[in-house]
Amino acid sequence: MKFAHDIIVRPLITEKSLSATADKRYTFEVAKDATKPEIASAIEEVFGVKVADVNTINMKKKPKRMGVHAGYRKAWKKAIVTLTADSKTIEFFDGMI
Repeated sequence: MKFAHDIIVRPLITEKSLSATADKRYTFEVAKDATKPEIASAIEEVFGVKVADVNTINMKKKPKRMGVHAGYRKAWKKAIVTLTADSKTIEFFDGMI
């Protein structure tokens, strides 16, 4: 059984994601194995809102170097959550606009 806080890793705060909050679209980093229904129920449980749609993107690992040492950044999953028109906003993002 997955808990809601295990599915939602962190919110993503970028210029593009903050400009989308006007349309009630919020961006989160989520667990790599999380499905769209699991993400929707976790967002509804944690923030007390109604989710209309969930879009997910698998972000691939990137090669990085530090001097002579080479490696990769980790691969992760991004979720863009759209809320219903009658739903309230997520208060966490309200103070950032």
